[in-house]
Amino acid sequence: MIKPETAQRYLRGYAEILAEVSATGRRLAREELEERRALGEQAAEDGLDLRGLVREHLAATRRSWPGATGSTDRVLAAVEQAVDAFAEGYERAQRLAVREEEAARREFIDDLLYGRSDLGRLAERAERFGLLFSRAHAVAVAEGPQEYEDTAPVTRRVEAALISRFGDRRILLATKNGQLICIAPGDQGDVLAYFAKQAHAATDGCRVAVGRPQPGAGGVVHSYEEALNTLELAERLDLDEPVVHAADLLVYPVLTRDRQAMADLVLSALGPLRGARGGAEPLLRTLEVYFESGGTAAEAARRLALSVRALTYRLERIYQLTGADPADPMHRYTLQTAVIGARLLDWPAREI
Repeated sequence: MIKPETAQRYLRGYAEILAEVSATGRRLAREELEERRALGEQAAEDGLDLRGLVREHLAATRRSWPGATGSTDRVLAAVEQAVDAFAEGYERAQRLAVREEEAARREFIDDLLYGRSDLGRLAERAERFGLLFSRAHAVAVAEGPQEYEDTAPVTRRVEAALISRFGDRRILLATKNGQLICIAPGDQGDVLAYFAKQAHAATDGCRVAVGRPQPGAGGVVHSYEEALNTLELAERLDLDEPVVHAADLLVYPVLTRDRQAMADLVLSALGPLRGARGGAEPLLRTLEVYFESGGTAAEAARRLALSVRALTYRLERIYQLTGADPADPMHRYTLQTAVIGARLLDWPAREI
């Protein structure tokens, strides 16, 4: 409910306009309409409710009506013009405020995820958007078949689902480089799991990577970069899982930390496969599936749509070419590590 003294500030000159219009039949002048728009803008900036202000206009119309002697149509036309101009100014101020808020939000997201800006200032701005850097945060990144923006239907759908489920929890949903990003407190894994589920459904099958919880503003950047790297790893390794966690793939960055050593291992252990008919890729894929199947030939053959006999022949051919037996525990670790390295280095498609 708007107080009468407050309402009077935004009804300034309104009764006088109605009385004059009633007496003369004229329409509102341009200056009068601009004044109504300016009052509407001011009301929006002051945080007043438009519905309540329209009601106050109608109440003021009723109060001033007995003194009007002119045409009812003229007065109603003036009311229509005045209220429309007031609402136009109100909505214009709201649109401007929304654009300014979106610009500030976008600037904050960019500064946060790129690790820019003074940390103290960044922490102050973070509270405005629901983040408290006194807590650890984790970041999930969803990458779909197309790029997404803050105003995209997919983004709005996922945001609405999160708000409906978790209300006013300290969650920040945004987009960056065409990807959907969710930042949540590190101890609320259910939020990121639900985000992953909703993003996967809304994008018709995107992949989501979740970074580990990290403290402070710098921790958000670290978790974000982990999620990005995990997405890239999942792509290189051709993983089937729609949701991958950085914590589950920590061994892979370790394996590739010394890239030259890994390249030497791949070429030494698997290089001879290039001499096979059809090249190295079919046999490399055979090894990959064989190891994923726990060394069970029947399961590996099923996944590759081969007979067990054909799979056994391929394994024997690998042994002949490399001198390493995939079924031998002594050789298996070297071959499996080399297969992982080959996928990470995109060999044999790329020279290493």
